[in-house]
Amino acid sequence: MRSLRLLVAAQKLCAGLRQMPAVVEPHGPRLLRTIHSSSSPGPPVSTPPPKTVAPFEEAYARDQRDKASFVQVLDLFCGRDVRRRGHIELIEAALRWMPQFGVEKDLEVYNKLLDVFPKEVFIPRNFIQTMFLHYPRQQECAIRVLDQMEYYGVTPNKHTLFLLAQTFGKYSHPVKKYQRMLYWFPRFKHANPYPVPVHLEADPVALSKVCLARIAADRDAQVTVYQLPSSEVCEDGTVQEHPHLVGIQSPDQIELLADHDPKYPVIVEGPFPLWLKNICVQYYVLRAEPATKKKDVLDPERSFYYPIQLDLDLERDLGDDLSFDVDDVEEGPVYAMCMAGSGDERMLGKWIQCLQETNPLLSQLPVLFRLTSGLQEVSLPVQEEDESVKEKVRRSSTKEEEETRQHRRMEL
Repeated sequence: MRSLRLLVAAQKLCAGLRQMPAVVEPHGPRLLRTIHSSSSPGPPVSTPPPKTVAPFEEAYARDQRDKASFVQVLDLFCGRDVRRRGHIELIEAALRWMPQFGVEKDLEVYNKLLDVFPKEVFIPRNFIQTMFLHYPRQQECAIRVLDQMEYYGVTPNKHTLFLLAQTFGKYSHPVKKYQRMLYWFPRFKHANPYPVPVHLEADPVALSKVCLARIAADRDAQVTVYQLPSSEVCEDGTVQEHPHLVGIQSPDQIELLADHDPKYPVIVEGPFPLWLKNICVQYYVLRAEPATKKKDVLDPERSFYYPIQLDLDLERDLGDDLSFDVDDVEEGPVYAMCMAGSGDERMLGKWIQCLQETNPLLSQLPVLFRLTSGLQEVSLPVQEEDESVKEKVRRSSTKEEEETRQHRRMEL
């Protein structure tokens, strides 16, 4: 009823305005403003400077790259404009530059990024806005921040929830993402029985010890440092560098090497890559061919009528499909492993000489080196492809010329 009365009053007001005579002034007609609409709700408006959105890539591309300079860029942006125009571009640029500033695992910096969003602007006012993803670009940007936290294993805290709820509301998608992370992170935090150290050693010898201990399947394996990295000044004035050499061998591997058949050689293979977080190291192995294994001697107490292992085919259900193909690949035994600063034959030959102290049989065995060039980028042979294409075109043109000549001869 009230809305009907307002509609009738507005109709009478419009009819009265139509009957009013136009006021003509000497300088021309003046338009009369009759309706005034208020501005949409939002944060207070301040007069922005002439350049509101700074080039964020140039702001982060500075010489001094640390946490203080990274946070300084965020503080300068938040202090320039109350409405914080361009906050999505700033956050996306900050996510790209975080690994170079060394703050990709800092929870305080991620909370600082979420604090860049304007507060109480993107909160839905009714259930329809909540259902249709109110301000989708801003919510997706906040989810990208949480995705990067998940990628680097950063667990959010209560302050993160407070910032997300203050910006997008309690029932928004970023808050749901936060709840999933807080549910699963504590459960998978200690699931790995052999976790990688949080801070990796910068010393190559210490890093080699950690890597070899992770590769070795036997916990009784002993790590031995055969050579430390050093430099030596020769008589002619040249400086000769001596790289590090670290090896590992278990008591079981020593017994296997002692039982090796002297007729067959041992092989040094490598390098093989091993990734620890963002660091890639290379290791070498001393192994034998599969044919050098000695045949298993039957236990005299074994009975052929009562075998030790029974292969029983137990049918569980008609719907279970247990048929699959398995390729049995025979591999030779591995006798030792090492990590060296340089993977040339001279350095690896020194490793074999050091192994002879605990493995005397190794001095009687021939050693083969199967070394590769290591990790390389794949490059396409563009020039060869061009030459092959030219050769095909030349052959096709020659063939056409011969067919033309034969056709002319037939006509004659």
